[in-house]
Amino acid sequence: MLGQFGAYSGLFIAAFLAATILPAQSEAGLAALILASPASVTLLVATASLGNILGSVVNWYLGRGINRFTDKQWFPATADQLSRATSWYHRYGRWSLLLSWVPFIGDPLTVVAGIMREPLLRFLFIVGLAKTGRYIVVALLALQWL
Repeated sequence: MLGQFGAYSGLFIAAFLAATILPAQSEAGLAALILASPASVTLLVATASLGNILGSVVNWYLGRGINRFTDKQWFPATADQLSRATSWYHRYGRWSLLLSWVPFIGDPLTVVAGIMREPLLRFLFIVGLAKTGRYIVVALLALQWL
């Protein structure tokens, strides 16, 4: 029982970190756990999805408060970069969050959604669809190996 808790906790943490601006990866861990315990696929997908969605919420909150740091020397993005990101979000809208699972662009998209004051419930719905859908595909691919 304790081993299962550790596996689920580890998966949750990896998925959470993978959704933030920190470098992490969770798909391989999910696939490995599914291969080790295929009967638990639904709970494993739910755990990874929840962790990844909550990590995106952290990004959304960072975006909500990011404007107060843009004038700091240590701030990693220029005013021009922020302007381009917000104009891109205006152009493609909230549905661009369906790409929130994509490496390198997904995390910044969730930050920009916060900057653009995307309502949290709408954000959760779209990001939840995208991230859960990605983990379902990973699970289906892992199950093909059995």
